[in-house]
Amino acid sequence: MTDLIEVEVTCPDADSARQIARAALEARLVACANILPGLESLFHWQGQIDSESEVLVRMKAPAGQFDALCHVIAAHHPYELPAITALPLTAIGPGVAEWVATECQDANT
Repeated sequence: MTDLIEVEVTCPDADSARQIARAALEARLVACANILPGLESLFHWQGQIDSESEVLVRMKAPAGQFDALCHVIAAHHPYELPAITALPLTAIGPGVAEWVATECQDANT
């Protein structure tokens, strides 16, 4: 078990996804961000089922950075209610946990 999480949020387009990823990286809250285009989302919103093409941003971060990361995402996200989720990384390849901790260490000082 690690103290790392993978945070995900959907965005309406690649530009907003890049803006969020860069803001999180510049704040040293995440070590990396993956942008995955071509997502179709179906969801309940304001009393009806809706569907949108979206882009997923997936970021690796220390678990203790989640609240700060949520603030950065919300500040740069165009949606009224961005769907921010986090999953614990229960296993990770050799050296990756250390790399994430090193890249995010400035946020902890």
